[in-house]
Amino acid sequence: MQPLTLAKRIWLLLFLAVIAFYFYGLGHMPFVGPDEPRYAQVAREMFLRSDLVTPTLGGHTWFEKPPLLYWMMMISFRLFGVSEWAARLGPALSGLLTVFAVFWAGRRVCRSSIEHQLTGLAPWSAIIAASTLGIIVFSRGVGFDIVVTMTIAWALSFFLVSELEENEKRRRRFLFGFYVFIGLSLLAKGLVGLAIPFSVVGLYQLVRRQFLARSFLLTFWWGLPLAFAVASTWYVPVILKHGWPFIDEFFIQHHFARYLSNKYRHPQPFYFYLLILIPLSLPWTAFLIDGLVKARRWRLRSDDSVDRFRVFALAWLLMPLAFFSFSGSKLPAYILPILPAGALIAGERLAKFLSGDSDGFWAMRITGALFGMFAIVGSVYGVRYGSLSLKCVVMISVPLIITAATCCFWMHRKTASALLVIFATFAALIVALNCGVASFATRESMRDLIQLANARGYGSAPVYALHQIDRSAEFYAAGRVVYGADGEPVRFESALDILEAARKNRAPILVIVPIEYVYQLTGLPSARTNVVGNNGKLALVGVESQ
Repeated sequence: MQPLTLAKRIWLLLFLAVIAFYFYGLGHMPFVGPDEPRYAQVAREMFLRSDLVTPTLGGHTWFEKPPLLYWMMMISFRLFGVSEWAARLGPALSGLLTVFAVFWAGRRVCRSSIEHQLTGLAPWSAIIAASTLGIIVFSRGVGFDIVVTMTIAWALSFFLVSELEENEKRRRRFLFGFYVFIGLSLLAKGLVGLAIPFSVVGLYQLVRRQFLARSFLLTFWWGLPLAFAVASTWYVPVILKHGWPFIDEFFIQHHFARYLSNKYRHPQPFYFYLLILIPLSLPWTAFLIDGLVKARRWRLRSDDSVDRFRVFALAWLLMPLAFFSFSGSKLPAYILPILPAGALIAGERLAKFLSGDSDGFWAMRITGALFGMFAIVGSVYGVRYGSLSLKCVVMISVPLIITAATCCFWMHRKTASALLVIFATFAALIVALNCGVASFATRESMRDLIQLANARGYGSAPVYALHQIDRSAEFYAAGRVVYGADGEPVRFESALDILEAARKNRAPILVIVPIEYVYQLTGLPSARTNVVGNNGKLALVGVESQ
């Protein structure tokens, strides 16, 4: 066994640091937003029933999403108990596995390239993926998009490697992995897990004038049954058990209606994802743009492994971008599956720059300028609006400024500049997580207020909403949130309806209400009210009929 070289030891330490970063602080924040608490609660209900088939929320069937994320959380709950950390463990692992998919694909491409044209592609592409803002952010929350990003990344990596493999037996093994991960993608996010990989492969073959290549078509007879067999572990039992209600809600409403209409109120212009790609790919946006600009010089139909890799990475980035640009409903996370391709494209440009290509100087300077801008804007915003202490502002700004100066003025320190970009990104995010994000999340969640109410004797009180629903209560007050026949939490628009609910309950109830409407409850006749507290946006009020 050969001893590790200094460079390999540095890379090993860097990847160990990445792993530690992805697991750090997963339980620091309560669940926020409309999705995190509901997804976690669905998994908890399935876990408590030991039910792998039927997702429920508040006891009502909830067929919006497939089960892979729920299954990951159920395993985590079994091993570590029900908590925010355990719920977010699966997405964090998915983010890391996405990084490893990029590394593996890059390594196989390097092995097949002639004269080592892509030296450094694998580690630099992987570290770019690991430090890309979009992958980091969505790896730290309970959501389906990072899970399907991981499964699609592995599916397409297996296909890319099969394209570069000359041995037919090994090629078939890689295609086996391609189809298995398509099956897992179907379990991760539904039909997009089938549409994205095949559309990417189709565009790749079309550009290379190999569309519907016979060698690939011949794999359908065993590959598609394999993918569907993996997916059938859930789709078959859930359809047999629930029939048309599942088909209607899951496929018709949350696939076709979501894509073809604005039913779920997420309209955006056609060019939305071109703009969103810029922040999602930070801090490596300049290197990604540099790679895309260089694409006009690529030999699109060459059989050289480097050229095939480039065409495939380009198809991987462009096809999902175009696909979701036509969607009637647009959310930033939808294009998360293109970020591994962006990491490979940016990774090639960064590796070439570090090995002596002078074309990358402008990309590194822009990256440095962005860090300088973030330091200035973040400092002004944090101090002016009091969202961060001066100590936190300094701790965030110093690594950003050092990185900006190195990237802009000490360009001969190429490797140091690249490593500083990575270090500054991780350092700034860790400090922000400890200084500001946790307190922000507390203001966006009902967790602390519900815990305070429980300590004051409201531990069994049913929970209603006046004027506004807060989704975090569905997890933190699970089993007590009152649902209507439509499966949604009951929301009243009149304080008199709250009083009637308290009379029927014959015991205190809890009411979530915007702070500007608290007076409607405290002014109720024939009622005793107790304002438990507020988080700056919503108040929690105990109401008891006299």
